Amino acid sequence: MYILNTWYVAAWTTEVSREPIRRVICEIPVVLYRKRDGGAVALEDRCAHRAYPLSPGRVVDDSIECGYHGFTFDCEGTCVRVPAQDSIPERARVRSFPVVEKDGWIWIWTGDRDLADVGMVPDTHWMNDPAWATVTHSFHFKCRADLIHDNLLDLTHESFIHTSTVGDDYIYKHGVTVEVDGQVVSVDRLMPSVAAPPLYASTMSTEGLYDRFHCTEFHIPSFHVLHSGITGEGRPREEGFLIKVLNGITPIDAENTWYYYAFARNFGVDQQWATDELIEGLKTVLQEDADALEWQEIGLRGRPASEHDVLIAQDVGVAKARRISAQRLAAEQEARVSEVKQAVR
Repeated sequence: MYILNTWYVAAWTTEVSREPIRRVICEIPVVLYRKRDGGAVALEDRCAHRAYPLSPGRVVDDSIECGYHGFTFDCEGTCVRVPAQDSIPERARVRSFPVVEKDGWIWIWTGDRDLADVGMVPDTHWMNDPAWATVTHSFHFKCRADLIHDNLLDLTHESFIHTSTVGDDYIYKHGVTVEVDGQVVSVDRLMPSVAAPPLYASTMSTEGLYDRFHCTEFHIPSFHVLHSGITGEGRPREEGFLIKVLNGITPIDAENTWYYYAFARNFGVDQQWATDELIEGLKTVLQEDADALEWQEIGLRGRPASEHDVLIAQDVGVAKARRISAQRLAAEQEARVSEVKQAVR
């Protein structure tokens, strides 16, 4: 039950080397490694011989050798060596995936490779822009990916979950404006004449009141960019202290998700103390989210199928995103069923 014709973050570029690593993405086991020229390779992490994972094996030239019986597969997934015999069975191959390496992340296309479009990889340039300083984290959330999407689209939870870092009662007291542009849902909130949140106040060196804002831009189904910050009362947002929070949400299975997080700022860029302070503070924020959503996952497991969420006005972005996601998933499923029927004929 996953949207597969899309790009998911598979790993940080620094995580992938000549030593194979394993990821599970939408219940698909994947092995990642680098070729001699540095290019990243992604193959299904399951040898065609007896389903032994390839990730415990070794990279030989640009190929990967299974650690069980030595079957060797090139970067396209074709078996190029069977140590026990000269002939290679025609079906001895594994699936390969398109990958794109950009701004510190390696993206993988999990669906029909003929539909893979590099132009669909989201804009993350702030991670690689010297005018911005970036703090990064990775988290394994013990919940379904949909809960993280809802969490990012409805930031009223900051008033209750993140009280010591980015939360304040004034957040839920201000409404949201929602816009839909194709597969992008944006939820915008303006909070005029308020104090800067505790986590940012010292790094911004602020006093007094400002206009605070945040706009969650959800690129369905896997990526959010949160345009956030503070600016002078009544002043344009671009004049202020700006933050871009990049969130790569990658499902592992029905109850687990990889969360790739980058927090870029245009203030205190050269201040290492500010970066260190944000590393710890944002780790706290993410852990608070992880704990809350794990509890929510537990709550959902025991909820009768006849019961549903009680949505309110603040949830309009959540509702719209859920509807678009469901429509896209249904369309993919219908296309897969049609392909299977044609193959059977």
